[in-house]
Amino acid sequence: MAVSATEKRAAFRHLHDEGCFVLPNPWDIGSAKLLQHAGFKALATTSAGMAWAMGRGDGQVSLDEVLLHCASLAHATDLPLNADFENGFADAPDDVAHNVALAVDTGVAGLSIEDFTGDADRGLYDFDLAVARVAAARAAIDRTQSGVLLTARSEGFLRGAPDMDETLRRLKAFAEAGADCVYVPGIGEEAQVRAVVGATSKPVNFLATGLPVATAAAWGARRVSLGGALATVAFNHLLAAAKEIAEQGTFTALAQAPRARLNPIFAQG
Repeated sequence: MAVSATEKRAAFRHLHDEGCFVLPNPWDIGSAKLLQHAGFKALATTSAGMAWAMGRGDGQVSLDEVLLHCASLAHATDLPLNADFENGFADAPDDVAHNVALAVDTGVAGLSIEDFTGDADRGLYDFDLAVARVAAARAAIDRTQSGVLLTARSEGFLRGAPDMDETLRRLKAFAEAGADCVYVPGIGEEAQVRAVVGATSKPVNFLATGLPVATAAAWGARRVSLGGALATVAFNHLLAAAKEIAEQGTFTALAQAPRARLNPIFAQG
């Protein structure tokens, strides 16, 4: 029997109660099924991986395409799915709320809203607007009575504005505005992670930097996500194998990828 959206959402919230879990990022149904087979407890979309699979650059997909993608992955496995919902595909809080409600309807167990405008020239949203956007997302989720978990992301360390004081200010305000989880992609030093963990009582998401999960857990992180890392590995291996064949006429890379173990996984449905 398929696991319901309600059950997935409850399971996802429970994962944040204690310990530290890894949240890997599939980019299509096949990769989602492989990650479930590998034993993970939850999944998250990746904006980069999705865009690359469509032959586009990160950030070059539409709201409708993201909603369709979320719906397909949310129903592809028995695992909860968190949506990388970028900036909510809108600037104004009311528009963010409208789009968040649409995302909830796809069946996701969680979603993230970030304070980056999506435009390098504009950078981050002003503080008050950034907080209002999180509050609007919270209100939209509450109106659905879905239990979807809201993560608020502060993007300064990824977007050329690595100001820890401002980041912590934003995280505290995001938590007060209703975020269930906070996330600062781009940090990797122990002092930075511990500062984020200490800023609020909310669970903290840590973007994997190569450190062991045990280290992130010891620093206080509650979940570790991979972003586009797995998609990067997959597409780079594909590119390397293809270039070997095209440029050298040899097939050594193919010998390192046994087909026999894959089909049984997908054949399970």
